Amino acid sequence: MSFGGPQWPHEPQQPGQQPPQPGQQGYGQPPAQGYGQQGGYGQQPPPWEQRQQPPNPFPGAQGGDAPDWSALAEASAARGRRRRRLMIGGGIVATLAVGAIVATAVVTTNKKNDEAKNGGVPTVSVPPTGSPTPEPTFSSVAPPPPPNPKDYITDPKKDTAPISAEGLFPGRKLTMNGRPYTKGATSSTTNCAAVAQGALAAVLKDNGCQRVLRATYVQDGVAVTVGVAVLPSEAAALKVKQAKGGVAPLAGAGVKEFCRATVCLRRSNSLGRYAYFTQAGFTNGKKVTTADQPIYRVSTDLGTFAFNQIYARGRAQASAAANAPGE
Repeated sequence: MSFGGPQWPHEPQQPGQQPPQPGQQGYGQPPAQGYGQQGGYGQQPPPWEQRQQPPNPFPGAQGGDAPDWSALAEASAARGRRRRRLMIGGGIVATLAVGAIVATAVVTTNKKNDEAKNGGVPTVSVPPTGSPTPEPTFSSVAPPPPPNPKDYITDPKKDTAPISAEGLFPGRKLTMNGRPYTKGATSSTTNCAAVAQGALAAVLKDNGCQRVLRATYVQDGVAVTVGVAVLPSEAAALKVKQAKGGVAPLAGAGVKEFCRATVCLRRSNSLGRYAYFTQAGFTNGKKVTTADQPIYRVSTDLGTFAFNQIYARGRAQASAAANAPGE
């Protein structure tokens, strides 16, 4: 085959003859026949180029061209001796090679035995089948989301934890936004209308109010009663929070009567199935005006506290449900 270069000549090179160059006859093509060209095989050279025959390579042979049989016999014997020497030398070399292989095997065996005595070389375990370790699989089904605390303060079937005034308004003191409050009296009743003022009493009754829990807090001559009404549904709580009127102020436990025959600040809101209220005023009976910012600040603090306590109730029940066996 050709690799892109010139082809080899079609005829062998004669002794003393320069190899033909590209473009000359004899390089990739047979020589041209004719007088004056170098002869090919089977052609006679011109008469002036004929030379004498070379001398006999075996001089002294009788009969002219007859071979010298003694010389031939001696040469044959010499070749036999060389072959024997080569065979003996080859046997020695083979013997040495076999010995080297055996020695190597012995050394290797001893090395392996030494490793076995010392625990061998740590290797990585490969499964018998040679297959790679299977990748971990994950379920394509997403885990359920964690329970929503609002669900537990909205649905009465889930909102089953006990409720009390002391549980909803714990401790004797309260600090909100860095402002300390002292707790006065607390109360809990299922007669919701009895602890409400104005139109709120009728709305509580009409919407199935189950309980009202109250607590009073005081700070620097300002008192506020916080009330939380438990309703059967979120829709009922939304209706109650829009009612006119408010929760009745709660005196006692060191707190004098307040918000009687005077003007106080009433507020209401709802969260889930709970409606919550605040009624704030001065303990000396002074009327509250829009300029009395301390009253608004106290009302906001205690309203935020009520919201936080209701939401904490839902969060505690949701957490208990998430950690329950089988959930």
